Amino acid sequence: MSWARSSSRLGGRRTGAPSGAYGRLAPVPRWNFSPAAAPKSLLRRAFGRNSPLRHLDWVLLAAVLALSLIGTLLVWSATETTLREQGADPRTYLYKQLVNIVIGLALMGGVLLLDIRHLRLYAPVLYGVSLLGLVAVLTPLGTPVNGSKSWITLPGGNQIEPSELGKLAIILMAATFLSQMRQPGGRPRMRGVAMTLGMAALPIVLVVKEPDLGVTILMLVVVLGLIALSGIKLRWLAGGTAATALCVLAVFKLHLLKAYQLRRLSSFIHPDADPEGTGYSATQAKIAIGSGGVRGQGLFHGSFISGNFIPEQHTDFIFAVAGEELGFVGAAAIIALLAVLLLRALRIAARADDQFGMLVASGIAIWFAVQSFINIGMTIGIMPVTGLPLPFVSYGGSAMFADMIAMGVLQIVHRHQFMFSG
Repeated sequence: MSWARSSSRLGGRRTGAPSGAYGRLAPVPRWNFSPAAAPKSLLRRAFGRNSPLRHLDWVLLAAVLALSLIGTLLVWSATETTLREQGADPRTYLYKQLVNIVIGLALMGGVLLLDIRHLRLYAPVLYGVSLLGLVAVLTPLGTPVNGSKSWITLPGGNQIEPSELGKLAIILMAATFLSQMRQPGGRPRMRGVAMTLGMAALPIVLVVKEPDLGVTILMLVVVLGLIALSGIKLRWLAGGTAATALCVLAVFKLHLLKAYQLRRLSSFIHPDADPEGTGYSATQAKIAIGSGGVRGQGLFHGSFISGNFIPEQHTDFIFAVAGEELGFVGAAAIIALLAVLLLRALRIAARADDQFGMLVASGIAIWFAVQSFINIGMTIGIMPVTGLPLPFVSYGGSAMFADMIAMGVLQIVHRHQFMFSG
């Protein structure tokens, strides 16, 4: 039996057989690969109609990158002279901050692989991890810095601050409770409000134990702000505000604040009482900003910054570096970029297609608004000195990572609204 007959009985088809019982064979496709056409094809896929890149808020991303770039230059300027006097590489903090930004952008990219359903799913995981970190800092693993035991030292000299992750965890958990436990009319059930307050109480108590007054205030404002935005009745909101005021009063009456916190508050109320002690940092920061004038003394040319007269000038008081070296113009540019960030976050919140997305975006907006106001306010003397950094501008890995992750979460809410609306 010939090979052709055996193959036909088995249902096979001979390659190269003439058209007949088997029909005409399909032509062999030609693969025309052109190196010049490859980049065009990639660009069409990257920016095509259904590309995820088209669903990003590019204005928000541009503001983040601009703030990070300005902050990196200011950190470099704030540390360059001191490192050179110590015989170290004057670009050490420049390289470190660039690495922080790259890692932060990578984390943002990883978050962008998720969708809004994953935010609800992983919110308890993030909350649990942040609680474990906040507990760990109270053990021998924690490292005291400026009177607050908020850091965990890792091998290689690196440090992480779990409270930075706790800010985002509180926002996601509060948005979950307040959006899921709702009455038919749309208002949150009291059970949801109670669970939100109970959830937030655990990390807040742990932060109080560190102690970190700035993060405590920030967390309280974020939680109360989200409850107010969830649609709670005004009488309940007024009652909650009164209860918060009573708690603050009790903190002072029961002397629950640490001695250094009381000194900071006293120096804020009476700035001239101890200008060489607790009021030294704030006083020097205001002088540095005033000496900058309109256009500043120039990057790397600030006399107060190069003389290292301002403690923590590359972290907490980075705005003083901007004021002296970039002047009013540079400081106003930073505030304008922060305003753009906040307006884009509020825009995303206003256009969110569900209550969860609205609360998440609003919570992040409250977070960055309050933190920026406190940091800039303590530099110019209208707020007491706390350890809150200026978002994307101050030096720090934990803060940069948390800020970038938060921006990734904002982009998820924005993308979900964009795709939902078609």
